[in-house]
Amino acid sequence: MVSEYIETAQPVGSAHVTRVPEVGVSAATIRNEMVALEHEGYLAQPHTSAGRIPTDKGYRYFVDRLSGPGPLDPARQQQVRKFFAQAHGELEQMLHDTSNLLSQLTDYAAVVVSPGTEAAIIRSVQLVSLAHRAALLVVVLSNGAVEKRSLEVDESTGPERLASATAHLNAHLVGRALGDLGQPLATGDEGTDAVVQASLAALTGPDHSEDPEHVYVGGASRMATAFEAVETVRSVLTILEQQYVVVTMLRDVLDRGLSVAIGTEHGVVPLAECAVVVAPYGGAGEDAGTIGVLGPTRMNYPQALAAVAVVSRQLGRRLNEG
Repeated sequence: MVSEYIETAQPVGSAHVTRVPEVGVSAATIRNEMVALEHEGYLAQPHTSAGRIPTDKGYRYFVDRLSGPGPLDPARQQQVRKFFAQAHGELEQMLHDTSNLLSQLTDYAAVVVSPGTEAAIIRSVQLVSLAHRAALLVVVLSNGAVEKRSLEVDESTGPERLASATAHLNAHLVGRALGDLGQPLATGDEGTDAVVQASLAALTGPDHSEDPEHVYVGGASRMATAFEAVETVRSVLTILEQQYVVVTMLRDVLDRGLSVAIGTEHGVVPLAECAVVVAPYGGAGEDAGTIGVLGPTRMNYPQALAAVAVVSRQLGRRLNEG
């Protein structure tokens, strides 16, 4: 019955259920069962003489009895393979494109939360001269993120000194966590040491202390066709613009050991008519970020679970490959 309602968006009546080959009872028996399920909170009747629709409790029962994420259909599998075979460039662009991919696979809004950087390990450091008294610090992290900081240097700082500072920073920082940089030994050259200290200050300054996680939303416009009420669409879009709320919601769902949160289960009141399917994705042997889809409670849960599972696995694999 839940599958039928998900597919048609029409209340399901007893007469329809009797036509299912596996159901070998009368319409009267089915009506009695529906009344009992309604009393227990699994079904609701929109109006007198209408069929029944699942409640949040009914959806929860349905989801809990799924055997897990099933396979994607061949066309969607091919779409995922093609995407990740061609996915290159910086992490930010990849996460943005991944959110659009997941939205296309499910027809819901997709959310990808970038990896946090505090625990990420530094892979390489590079200082690049930009202009007079300006340089760019580029730090590549184990989770695929690239940190960039502009810094001011003395006018006497030339390419040789930047190269020396780059070598010293690599010797001290590579293999360390971004949140635990420590203090390097002096090089003996005052100018080089000044560049090194300016670089460390740029990495640990106010920009770094802010929440480094970013939210990439794909397919937000699909919410307009997912709900009939304009006010509901407006509420959903407003929440999607609030990065802190989205990150907190997804993290809370995962912390409670859930992969699916239905209706009020996710704790965000304006999204009471929504369901969230979420999974972590990993890089360098660790959970690097979060990926999920947001749609109506009348969601195609098997397909959403399959898409989120496949994309999160492929994204984690791509990050591990560097």
